[in-house]
Amino acid sequence: MNETGAKIVPFSREDDDDLDINPAERLHLAEAVRMAEAVVFASAEPVSLKALAARLPEGVDVPAVMEEVRRQYERRGVNLVRVGDAWAFRTAGDLAFLMSRDAVQQKKLSRAALEVLAIIAYHQPVTRAEIEEIRGVETSKGTLDTLMETGWVRMRGRRRTPGRPVTYGTTEAFLDHFGLEEIRDLPGIDELKGAGLLSARMPSNFAVPQPPADPDSLADDEDPLTDIDLEELGLLTPRVTDD
Repeated sequence: MNETGAKIVPFSREDDDDLDINPAERLHLAEAVRMAEAVVFASAEPVSLKALAARLPEGVDVPAVMEEVRRQYERRGVNLVRVGDAWAFRTAGDLAFLMSRDAVQQKKLSRAALEVLAIIAYHQPVTRAEIEEIRGVETSKGTLDTLMETGWVRMRGRRRTPGRPVTYGTTEAFLDHFGLEEIRDLPGIDELKGAGLLSARMPSNFAVPQPPADPDSLADDEDPLTDIDLEELGLLTPRVTDD
């Protein structure tokens, strides 16, 4: 049941003989499915449920609509996939090889950058000093800058400890690139090594903790980044005041 009390059911041609489905309700849902398909197709970025709800008819069960779109595309050349709390069309996994010839060659991340990325993904929120403690070696600012340039890593906030160090975490673009619905879908340490994302010589104290349920929420020991913080970090143009 949706907010209007109407019965929302997935639509498919196979249900044509289901007499329990009101034709008007069937038409309403089918149109919502078409609209959702158009919105996601036209977007260059994954579309959130909130954004979809704002564009679809009032009272529509958005998750049910998106599940129906996903079902319709599950055997097609492109699939509808969930990325965090958003949806996007992506090339079917078994056909990805067809795109490789035309793909733009991206700069390959260094071994150090891959290790830092893995540590951030699994230990977020994490500071530069904590990354270095886990790796056992110094981490250059350039490595973190490179990861932020990819759009996979972001500055989250500041730790409530002396010096108020910046904390780092992953982004929705990270989930999208690695085909993850949510951060808790990250693979285990053996899978990471098998994929070449971790060195076999990783420090013995490296562990794979349980990723946060909601990586976008600040931890209890984090403060949000303010405009002053952003100016200090070079992420915001300093404000000009009149004399």
